[in-house]
Amino acid sequence: MLADLTRRYLAIGGVSPLADRTAAQVAGIAKSLEERHYGVYDVRFGSKFEPPILEETATSFRDEGFEKVVGIVLAPHSSSMSTAQYMSRARETLGEKVKFVEIGAWYDAPGFLELIAQRVNDALDTIPASRHATTEVIFSAHSLPARVVELGDTYPEQLRESAEKAAALAGVASFDVAWQSAGRTADPWLGPDILVALREKSAAGFTDVVSCPIGFVSDHLEVLFDIDIEAQSIASEVGLNLVRTASLNDDPNFTSILADVVHTAASR
Repeated sequence: MLADLTRRYLAIGGVSPLADRTAAQVAGIAKSLEERHYGVYDVRFGSKFEPPILEETATSFRDEGFEKVVGIVLAPHSSSMSTAQYMSRARETLGEKVKFVEIGAWYDAPGFLELIAQRVNDALDTIPASRHATTEVIFSAHSLPARVVELGDTYPEQLRESAEKAAALAGVASFDVAWQSAGRTADPWLGPDILVALREKSAAGFTDVVSCPIGFVSDHLEVLFDIDIEAQSIASEVGLNLVRTASLNDDPNFTSILADVVHTAASR
């Protein structure tokens, strides 16, 4: 598994741009908040696996006397097996003396799905209009173990709802949802996997596919390898033209939306 992971990183240049992209997003959110609410917000980043570790960031807020902390995860959909873990770790570290405001799923934040729809349309514009009738848009997010559904998690429903709304805003009639980047464990994971979906779309007569990894907000391994290399390879094998939507990264329109989400939550 380590050798395979190394191969994947080497295929995208040896290093993921995720750290730089995330730092730029955090800076963009801070800039937007400062411009609109001067001197009100202190924005800090906490990571699950590498410095700055989430608990260290939460501790710095607590020890410096902050009375309210707002937590937002840089993923539009929420789940007990993913985003909730960040929240619980931050909440436990902050303790009872700090009011912790948790932001859940924010895919329905004003402007977000409009931004996604515009990227879908930009991708469609690269495909000849004569083939739009045989073009499918596939919205995808990171798969999770299927048992998440048994726990009452609404993660799959969130993906479907966000896809439906984004497709409607983009004026797209033919779309579907799929999952990607599943872990390599014995447990079943949410499906269909996008690699399977691509074969099915080809068999159904589609000529082109627009891949919109709506569950990811920046360029990193799950986008640059899993879509741009792995999915692209399958698409070529089955005769599909695959076009991916541009990642949000630190687009000021995107970070401005997240700043609004934070401010709305902080005002509660």
